[in-house]
Amino acid sequence: MNREHPDGRYVDDAPYDPGASLRELDRKDLDAPNWVLVWRKFKTHRLGLISGVFLLFCYLMLPFVGFIAPYGPNDRDAEHIYSPPQGVKLFHEGEFIGPFIYPLTSEADLETFQWVVKPDYDDPRRLRFFCEGAEFRLAGLIRADTHLVCAPAGATLFLWGSDRLGRDIFSRILFGAQLSLTVGLIGITVSFVLGIFFGSVAGYFGGRIDWVINRAIEILRSLPELPLWLALSAAVPSNWSPVAVFFIISIILGILDWPGLARSVRAKFLSLREEEYVRAAEMMGASSGRVIKRHLLPNFMSHLIASAALSIPAMILGETALSFLGLGLRAPAVSWGVMLNDAQNLANIEIYPWTAIPMLPIIVVVLAFNFLGDGLRDSLDPYQQ
Repeated sequence: MNREHPDGRYVDDAPYDPGASLRELDRKDLDAPNWVLVWRKFKTHRLGLISGVFLLFCYLMLPFVGFIAPYGPNDRDAEHIYSPPQGVKLFHEGEFIGPFIYPLTSEADLETFQWVVKPDYDDPRRLRFFCEGAEFRLAGLIRADTHLVCAPAGATLFLWGSDRLGRDIFSRILFGAQLSLTVGLIGITVSFVLGIFFGSVAGYFGGRIDWVINRAIEILRSLPELPLWLALSAAVPSNWSPVAVFFIISIILGILDWPGLARSVRAKFLSLREEEYVRAAEMMGASSGRVIKRHLLPNFMSHLIASAALSIPAMILGETALSFLGLGLRAPAVSWGVMLNDAQNLANIEIYPWTAIPMLPIIVVVLAFNFLGDGLRDSLDPYQQ
């Protein structure tokens, strides 16, 4: 017979258990796939979630930067050198006329030897959308010349200003993201392939193989990192194409980054190889490669994912440092490091501060990767409450 509970619910003759619903939720969590539990926990890490969405947007945007950018990466306007950022406005003298800019006029001041730029506030010009401009390759494959937004006829559209050659900084930052963000992915791929291979071999087999790999790791870690980068980058022939230099720089960064990961993998494998399930797989005739791939690596995958997210910003900073010093990517290639190399004159930055804007996307992207790595590490840690 059912009876009414004080809170208004009807229960049967069995004693009312207020913790039953909680235990049922716990059982559902136990039955849920691992990725569902990780996602539930990751959603509670707000900085990591926001950073992940931001980085996903950045990488999805890379194939379409030619469409978004109003200019090509090397388009010059000799009449508008060091033009300040132009603001897009909607109202002119209290009247709404749509997105527009005021055209700029530049002239050299012979007394201060600076460019003086003055907007013409009496001549608002509306922006053009889905217009023809510099030719580019959509996703690197399809030729196109349609841009999302273009400057009005007889005017310029320098959203973040122009540099010493009259090139649009905003457009160059977008094109530079294609190389600066990709170099981290290529470098981390090389680093993980080498680190996982040598670390797993050393940790699983031990003995003389472990001794040799450990000595190689110690030698590489004892070398000063920055001078080694400089030496290897300086050895790249100057007559190579920008694409070839890009891949060589990516591979160099990956080769020099694997020893740390190899040590982590080795230490984990040394503890896991004595587990009962590993011994059972070996007794059933599983090969060493199968034991490593199917039984050992999956137990270490959470650490690898978090390490990858935390290692990519180091690759981006490495490419930026080399390009800034003139030993990485070179013009006409465009990356954030190359842009900073063009803006390393402190006197110019003091006069034209917008030429230092390329450092902002580097800071934001590196912070986003660090926040994402922290969120993944917390979500994938089985011992974290």
